[in-house]
Amino acid sequence: FIQMLRSAEKRDVLQLLRKAPEEMLPFVVEAAVAAQSVASLAALSDFLDFGKEPKSLLEKFLYAAAFSPRPSGELLRLVLDKLDGKQLATEVWGTGIVAVGSLVGKLCQQKLCGLQQEVERGVKTILVGLRGAEEESEVVIYLLALGNAVVPETIPTLLDHAEEGTTTITTAAISALQRFPARHISSKVKQAMRRIFHENRKNYEKSCRLAAAEILLDNEPSPMDVINILLATNEMEVETATFLLLKVQHSLH
Repeated sequence: FIQMLRSAEKRDVLQLLRKAPEEMLPFVVEAAVAAQSVASLAALSDFLDFGKEPKSLLEKFLYAAAFSPRPSGELLRLVLDKLDGKQLATEVWGTGIVAVGSLVGKLCQQKLCGLQQEVERGVKTILVGLRGAEEESEVVIYLLALGNAVVPETIPTLLDHAEEGTTTITTAAISALQRFPARHISSKVKQAMRRIFHENRKNYEKSCRLAAAEILLDNEPSPMDVINILLATNEMEVETATFLLLKVQHSLH
């Protein structure tokens, strides 16, 4: 079916979408996303009305885009266009932003980061939205998107939220940082993780401190980091201390 869609004209794909029985429509939408031909994406653009379609169908489209193994810049542009400047249901908006991050990350894995204008637009959309977010839940969604994108230029933003945010925001920011490969875990990142783990600036929840310690131990830990983490376990609960000791042993191996 996907192969058929790849060779179909836009009008034929659009007709399929418009005439598909209600129970078959999600399948046709997913197939059109998977086809990723110019015609199928153009048909989806004409067919999907984010102001009218049921939430379930719109989320199906966004999930299909997010999980696409080798997305194109055109697919990212379609998602961005559908999200741009529209009043959307909270669930649809959240899924859309996380999907943008996923698409950016996969395009960058294909070495298209600096070659696709859509990638730059996607990252900008997330960062601008994050700066303007007022609700904690909104901030977390944007941080999840940055975790999916794994764009090194966003690390300073993630560090700010990791150190200064609420527990929920700190957790989301550190989780995003854990997605980055070791070459991007710089001395600046490690310094911030040390401040969080040792609570140099303020108190952090146990889960945040453990996540910070994991970043330190999983990315070429220095002998001093290992020693300081081991010393800190003396003041921790048994379960927490045991977890960190196991992490240290794993690092040593």
